[in-house]
Amino acid sequence: MSDQGALDTAHLSRYDALLRISQTLARHRSMAELFEVLADELHPLIPFDYLALVVHDQSSSLLRLVVLEPGEMTPPIVSAAIEEHGPAASVWRTQKPSVIAIPETGPLHPTLEFIRAQGRRMTCWLPLTTAHRQVGVLSFGSRSPSVYTDDVVAFMEQVAASVAIAVENGINREQAQRYEQELRDERDRLHFLLDVNNLLIAHLDYPALLKVICDTVQRVVQADQIGVALFDHESGQLRLDMVYDKARGHTSSGAIIPLEGSAAGVTFQRGVTGVFQRSEMERLGWEGASMMKASGVESMCCVPLATHDVKLGTLFVGSGKPDAFRESAVALLGHTSAQIAIAIANARAYQHIATLNAQLTDEKEYLALELAHEFADIIGTSPALRHILKAVKTVAATDSTVLLLGETGTGKELIARAIHRLSPRCERSFVRMSAAALPPSLFESELFGHERGAFTGATTSRAGRLELANRGTLFLDEVGDIPAEIQPKLLRVLQEREFERLGSTRTLKVDVRVVAATNRDLEHMVEEGSFRSDLFYRLNVFPINIPPLRDRVVDIPALARHFVAQAARRMGRQAPTMTDATIAALQQWNWPGNIRELQNVIERAVILSPGSTLALPFQDLLPRKARAASPPAPSATFHDAERETILRALRESGGVIAGPRGAAVRLGLQRTTLQSKMRKLGIRRPGF
Repeated sequence: MSDQGALDTAHLSRYDALLRISQTLARHRSMAELFEVLADELHPLIPFDYLALVVHDQSSSLLRLVVLEPGEMTPPIVSAAIEEHGPAASVWRTQKPSVIAIPETGPLHPTLEFIRAQGRRMTCWLPLTTAHRQVGVLSFGSRSPSVYTDDVVAFMEQVAASVAIAVENGINREQAQRYEQELRDERDRLHFLLDVNNLLIAHLDYPALLKVICDTVQRVVQADQIGVALFDHESGQLRLDMVYDKARGHTSSGAIIPLEGSAAGVTFQRGVTGVFQRSEMERLGWEGASMMKASGVESMCCVPLATHDVKLGTLFVGSGKPDAFRESAVALLGHTSAQIAIAIANARAYQHIATLNAQLTDEKEYLALELAHEFADIIGTSPALRHILKAVKTVAATDSTVLLLGETGTGKELIARAIHRLSPRCERSFVRMSAAALPPSLFESELFGHERGAFTGATTSRAGRLELANRGTLFLDEVGDIPAEIQPKLLRVLQEREFERLGSTRTLKVDVRVVAATNRDLEHMVEEGSFRSDLFYRLNVFPINIPPLRDRVVDIPALARHFVAQAARRMGRQAPTMTDATIAALQQWNWPGNIRELQNVIERAVILSPGSTLALPFQDLLPRKARAASPPAPSATFHDAERETILRALRESGGVIAGPRGAAVRLGLQRTTLQSKMRKLGIRRPGF
């Protein structure tokens, strides 16, 4: 075969190889697959001991070196600015191939210095360019100093054109796949945010919402602990409202988290999502590191919770792994925080409105009771009453605690209302509460209020009498019957003006004026140890002793006429008149039940009076000297007379104390008051 024939055969072989390379490169879709086959396809065509691609990254304008063969080569420059790549930078700028013979000695660019150190003596650099862009540079080299002739370089330029197209296609394909993945991630993120938004707006109950938030966050990141801490304006710190722990589930806390030295506090102040490692916090001396250690948390992601105008607090997620939070998860938590903050703000506003509505309803009920109270004014002109009213006028203008002392039925509540009406608090609520009317188990809840779930049946939070009386007056009747375990809590209210609802750790402030009343001997109870001495002294700031009706005999006619008119009005009848004999009979009785007994007797008389004259039931009410049934001795004391009166009522009722025919009704007393008097006078069954 002639030399020309051999040359033609070589050219055909090369073009056949070029066609095969183009077809092979077209079959490989990813850059990784392309790099794997490129060296194998080029080996039969050109001699080289190394093969490398320098690929241009359009987003960063950097050249990135990819060594295809041999894989163990570690060049000094991998990814850097174009000008730092030496011969690759020159070929990139000129877009012309470059064959460089490497001398055995002398200074060189670091890239060529590295190639010489690998034993190469000749290197070739070809631009990789398509019709659309400059893709990069193809570099190969040999230990032989004279292998890259002009025809070899020309052929390799054609190979480089195919490689450039394949590399561009690979880059475009990977970029398209990246965009597709980003679109899928964005779609999933938007779906997730929509799900979160729909889930959160469906819950207006604040405690239930906090549980939903913890459950929702679990969809974003696997966490060992999740918490919601909101800013507390009273303490100036964060307060932990809800925490989820894998071991214990959902629990309410109320613990204080300091703004300084804690991950949650720092996040709240900065307003930026952050990931905190326990080891880093320990090195910085942060207080929160010990809390993380105690909870087994090694890393924590904290997200600020804020609406467009209010910084609410922080959502924190803890994990037992130091590297638990991927960048995508942290970003998604940050995006979710806006919906969570809005949901919390709405739920708290709803809770506040619900609380205000309940409080307004309760206040309305109390105000209605106050307006419907049967005493329009205090009736009487006796010196004893004038002395009491003078004391009322004196103390009403102050905020001092008042203790009303006196027998049952003397009108202690009426005096308490007078103190309220004459005080600067008269425009606010007057709230009454009787310690004897409630069992001890309900007294605390009724006085201080309770949170949802504080006890069985507590399905909603409710304000207590203290909150209802805020900026007004609280009338504590039968204060001697306050349970022993409640007395120190009431003392705290009187001293500090603060308390906690049942089932809550949050301290509430209250501005309330307390008027207490009792028919018991508190000083004797203090001596017995059944009533706290410090509470007694706090209540006994301004004591007022209300006289019994027997010490206000001159007031009985006016009181009787008032009760006659009142009873007749309720019955829709003309008020009957009272004779002098009737008035005299009323004045001769010692009224152990005081004003309440007088009112009941008058009401019974109005019922029994068919005509225009009041028919007094003399069988129930006769002067002491005229009573045939064991009248007390002339020298008998009041206590003896009172004891005999109670015994007679018990005999007439057959020993029944309560109920419509019981002794309490006959005497015009409350059941608890009668039982108290029986204990005081030593009356026991079956002694009567």
